[in-house]
Amino acid sequence: MEKVKLGIIGLGYIGKTHLKHSLKIPNVDVVAVSDLSKKALKDAEVTGVTKTFTNYEQLLKEPDIDAVIVALPTHLHLQCAQQAAEARKHIFMEKPIALNTEEAKEIIAAAHKNSVTLMVGYPLRFNEKFQELKARKDKGLLGDVEIAYATYVSTGPFFHRADGHSPVPVPEWWWNKELTGGGALMDVGSHMINLMRWFFGEITDIKSQLNYRFNLDFEDSAICLTKFDSGTKAVITVGWFLQGYMLRTEFFGTVGHDLTEHRPGNILLTALQMLTTGKSKFHQAHLDEIQYFVDCLQNDSTPSPSGEDGLKDLEAIEKAYKNQIRLN
Repeated sequence: MEKVKLGIIGLGYIGKTHLKHSLKIPNVDVVAVSDLSKKALKDAEVTGVTKTFTNYEQLLKEPDIDAVIVALPTHLHLQCAQQAAEARKHIFMEKPIALNTEEAKEIIAAAHKNSVTLMVGYPLRFNEKFQELKARKDKGLLGDVEIAYATYVSTGPFFHRADGHSPVPVPEWWWNKELTGGGALMDVGSHMINLMRWFFGEITDIKSQLNYRFNLDFEDSAICLTKFDSGTKAVITVGWFLQGYMLRTEFFGTVGHDLTEHRPGNILLTALQMLTTGKSKFHQAHLDEIQYFVDCLQNDSTPSPSGEDGLKDLEAIEKAYKNQIRLN
């Protein structure tokens, strides 16, 4: 295919990000978008998208769409993925792949049955700094990494939301465990578990300490003690309590030490990047992962992270929820 014809399902924060980036990829045509918000659809029309739907089932009926980006709340992933697979649309699925491992297996089975490509969105694997760290580690420049620390703490669902001059309420599904599958460990924890698996291999043991600062039905922060089949032990810390953003890894090896951080850019510098290139360095990895997905479709190659990767992340998270430790 000369160009991949793309449909985007869901135009929340991340869906809008994917739309903005997809419009800049030379070998992509954004054919259609779907969302319940009429305002979001009008905004998409301004960018040049001509086909908009309030029901994604209508989008999936479009014969000229090759693939879809699914940026819906987690509880809607299974049904949407199954219908997309049956419509023979390749799927880029936002993380986590599903509410639980059983749903993840059903999504993977649907993709295999219908011979469609399935990729899970984990932009940290496409972050330039973490790719450079992976290369250094794989070359042995750190030796054997004995201990690793991975931290991702931010505001989570509490980040400032604005629509014009009016604040926008946090969607209700954020506060329903049955619709999210969990709290901070499921949300930002899936990012860090996937990233650490990329560095160190499969998880052989994991235990968690869950915290409930905001008295929600699920954890708003978590600390996981994790062991990998490579022998590396890692402390993974995630949370929604910080009025800011901190994402970092620190590796202690037998040869060297590394501290890598992923930070939002200076506001003025970011604004300049947006004006000159239409994208910010902070979000470059989001663009790169979509470019990679599209390239895999054109080259008929298997993408990574795959659906199976998403399943393994959920297996680790479910095990962490089960194996809780108490610190009094």
